[in-house]
Amino acid sequence: MSKKHIPTLVQDEPWLADYETQIKARSDRFSKALHEIKNYSGSITEFAGMHHYYGIHFEAWRNGWVYREWAPAANQLYFIGDFNGWNLSSHPMRRNPRGDWEIFLPYEEYKTRFVHKGKVKVRVESAKFTLDRIPAYITRVVQDPENHDFAGQLWFPEKFQWNDSKFSPKSNFKQPLIYECHIGMAQEKLGVGTYSEFEELTLPRIKAAGYNTIQMMAIMEHPYYGSFGYHVSNFFAPTSRFGTPEELKSLINTAHKMGIAVEMDIVHSHAVKNVNEGLNEFDGSENQYFHPGEKGYHEGWDSKLFDYGKFQVQQFLLSNIRYWLEEFHFDGFRFDGVTSMIYNHHGHISFGDAAAYFDEGVDEDALLYLQLANTLIHAVNPNAISIAEEVSGMPGLCRKVEDGGIGFDFRLAMGIPDFWIKTLKHKLDEQWDLFELWHELTNRPKKEKSIAYAESHDQALVGDKSIAFWLMDKDMYFNMSILQPSLVVDRGVALHKMIRMITLTLGGEGYLNFIGNEFGHPEWVDFPREGNEWSYQYARRQWSLVDDPLLRYQQLDAWDKVMIKLATDYQILASPPAVQLHLDPDKKILAYERGGLIFIYSFNPTESFFGFSIYVPKPGSYQIILDSDEKKFGGFKRLDPSISYATDDSQHLQLYIPNRVVIVLERKK
Repeated sequence: MSKKHIPTLVQDEPWLADYETQIKARSDRFSKALHEIKNYSGSITEFAGMHHYYGIHFEAWRNGWVYREWAPAANQLYFIGDFNGWNLSSHPMRRNPRGDWEIFLPYEEYKTRFVHKGKVKVRVESAKFTLDRIPAYITRVVQDPENHDFAGQLWFPEKFQWNDSKFSPKSNFKQPLIYECHIGMAQEKLGVGTYSEFEELTLPRIKAAGYNTIQMMAIMEHPYYGSFGYHVSNFFAPTSRFGTPEELKSLINTAHKMGIAVEMDIVHSHAVKNVNEGLNEFDGSENQYFHPGEKGYHEGWDSKLFDYGKFQVQQFLLSNIRYWLEEFHFDGFRFDGVTSMIYNHHGHISFGDAAAYFDEGVDEDALLYLQLANTLIHAVNPNAISIAEEVSGMPGLCRKVEDGGIGFDFRLAMGIPDFWIKTLKHKLDEQWDLFELWHELTNRPKKEKSIAYAESHDQALVGDKSIAFWLMDKDMYFNMSILQPSLVVDRGVALHKMIRMITLTLGGEGYLNFIGNEFGHPEWVDFPREGNEWSYQYARRQWSLVDDPLLRYQQLDAWDKVMIKLATDYQILASPPAVQLHLDPDKKILAYERGGLIFIYSFNPTESFFGFSIYVPKPGSYQIILDSDEKKFGGFKRLDPSISYATDDSQHLQLYIPNRVVIVLERKK
């Protein structure tokens, strides 16, 4: 085959040559699917407009409300709610040949009954059962505080006035610095935080911290708070436990005015299995939205799995993407559970053989859906971002579809936090292998971008520990005062700073931090549940710790701020990957260049070095612009930033390098 017919992905990654046929088949399948979509709807954007058709809408041309639902296996649907006194049979819906059900409510007849905040459901009669369900495309769901029943809620507010038109996330996403957060646990109170509280109290902290992107978890409605938002029931409804849709819009609008992009943790990898609240067996069949039988059930997650090859399921999920982008001005998505989606075995195998990326274990329907999803995202907003939570290393995940890829912009570098936790759990720092460290932080595809992170919400959950807690453990409760010396805390603070800096500057083209971890939040995350007597003690963030000038949390926070500012000022993550300058496994010294800066680390636990020779790419005079040993960062002030270091004839610098420190040098002339 001539080179011009070889997919670009294979040209760039010759090790994939044996799988050229499969890669080309994926591209061809996508092209065919997109052609069919355009023939059907005119464009992928119009194809993803089913939220304007299904659900509840006011149609001015008919002067009334219409409600439509896709339920092909149902025998009869009845619209019920406050508007008809919950009469179970007074409002039957009519079916068309496609399996769509519809009812029209004239304005003049229903204007006083079909009103804002009224509750609704749909009664579904099928061969299997008769149940009252929540409409699939409903945009608001509320829970009754007394009987705990969930119901759809009519939501007819005044039109929200956006004023973020001047904001574009384009510059943010050149190097996304992501603050991952959960609205409900973002406050210090023992309770559920709100969108409004987050806007007023938390957004200013994120702005001051220097992060340019927020990643919001748990936005899509979920019946069980403790699921962290990953058991979604109502895909078009922002969760009402945090407030109203307009309050969420106000939060995003304010973030945009601050210059902060907002992306959503979108869950299209599975859905809650609940019949009363979710989509499961909506029309009485097992295979309306999901695969039937075992293939439609995720044993590890106890949830339902979508049939991505089904035309109507593609429309539902793609419409969901368009809805969040357009209605709420989200700037993109972090796709949850991509590994589980793209493999029939959900990634529960070893990926030592490249064949595993192309054999029968791959769900080609899911890959096609993700290609379509990424195409849609960039059609709706060319500057939007898509991030894949994917651990297997699927080739081409973050390459353009036309190159033979799946179309994501970034992948989460999930191996990095796993490496850190494994290292902290099983090794003292004098046992750390710098060759292994360099490999884990730099091993990524050449033309695919990664989001590096030392820890996310996954590492903070109950049963695990944050990095700060792995380093300092119980001393965080007793020895974090700046007035009280502690060898354990000194070590922990020093390594916490180094771990975050090396992950930020070496590990990828973007960076992520989980809310509170920037200052070493001491406790895990544990949502109210029966096992903890429904306590909110660990489902919050203790900002009072970082606000106290007598505690060392403030030192870690100060370090994080200057670290993020350094990355922003020098566009380090938008620069080419780092070039190693020095690696001494015995003395535990590592040096590299990135973004025009020289980064030098001493992971040596005890020994400092005088006149240590480090090669630099350009001759000249160098100066320390940042070091982790400054007093304000909890260090011992062993370095003098006023000193200039000149290269010798062999282009080396002779440096004093204390133990457990990171030094950043810039060439001044």
